[in-house]
Amino acid sequence: EKFLPETHAALSPSHQQQDQSFLLALQLPEGLQMFACVIADIIERFTEADTIVMGDVTYGACCVDDFTARALGADFMVHYGHSCLIPIDSTAGIKMLYVFVDIQMDNAHFLDTVKFNFPPGHSLALVSTIQFVAALQAVSAALRPEYEVVVPQCRPLSPGEILGCTSPRLDRKVNAIVYLGDGRFHLESIMIANPEIPAYRYDPYSKIFSREYYDHEAMRSIRLQAIDKARSAQRWGLILGTLGRQGNPKVMEHLESKLESLGKSFTRVLLSEIFPSKLDLMAEVDAWVQIACPRLSIDWGTAFSKPLLSPYEAAVALQQVGWQEVYPMDFYSNQSLGPWAPNHPDNQPARPARIQIQVSRADGCYLVKCVCGEHRETEARYVCV
Repeated sequence: EKFLPETHAALSPSHQQQDQSFLLALQLPEGLQMFACVIADIIERFTEADTIVMGDVTYGACCVDDFTARALGADFMVHYGHSCLIPIDSTAGIKMLYVFVDIQMDNAHFLDTVKFNFPPGHSLALVSTIQFVAALQAVSAALRPEYEVVVPQCRPLSPGEILGCTSPRLDRKVNAIVYLGDGRFHLESIMIANPEIPAYRYDPYSKIFSREYYDHEAMRSIRLQAIDKARSAQRWGLILGTLGRQGNPKVMEHLESKLESLGKSFTRVLLSEIFPSKLDLMAEVDAWVQIACPRLSIDWGTAFSKPLLSPYEAAVALQQVGWQEVYPMDFYSNQSLGPWAPNHPDNQPARPARIQIQVSRADGCYLVKCVCGEHRETEARYVCV
């Protein structure tokens, strides 16, 4: 245990449980890979499990690689450091456990910094990544007596959590966005979704508080140019990302159906990572759509010789939806704009009707009524004893 950092609470061996002999696959993000061997040793020391450390790059919660773990014969998979973006009931054939990593920080300094920079009464939206959500909740509670604090939620994410591709739209009355975390990748997501609200970043490591800016006009102009160029494409390339769960077959099927209805030809390509040099080898493709990470198109689209669109941008190019003046950052949102996003209702499996149980008491008996759906009812009468 002495080899694990005290600030990373979820890495303690006390979180591991003994079980019968089985093969366990460990997947950790790049920042935690240095602890992989230590964690594997702890598991094998305190349980009967054999472990496999999955070493492929893990950029985020979308990279949960249950497919590879299952192919390796693992009975159980533990994914460290990210939220439950892929539900555990979707990983058929292998049991799944998410271990959040709660990074401890100086909450008091963050609290004092916010109070120093914003006058009382301001409306503040506090957001972060999953590693700092616990600290975010504690600080937001401490701020509420003096500020109008909003901890927005974009389901299925946790309150206050944002992803690089998924952030909520905020009420215009919010005076500022305060992001708790290092780097800009996640912050840029909520900045893109709310271009009219000023954004600030507090780095919990350096303890630096800074105003952050984003060139919304340039981004929208560049993406519109790529979309306009793709409109005239005759042969399309559809890239299904194979890095964990980045690719979504339902979104792929939706795009295929739309292209077929327009008489466009297309080629399916499976790629774990997308590089300009790789796509240049397929020169006959006029435009690409990547079902992997929308930010790849937004941030690095200009590095590719042919238009590289996100599923939303492809929907605009194929005239399925109009161009949105506020670029939607709703890729994993349950309330996404259309079926080109994985969690749109059209892409979800049918769920069984919810059963409601109604209990009433009369004439010395309990009457239990089960209502399944809208019309099916069953009743049972139980004598009181």
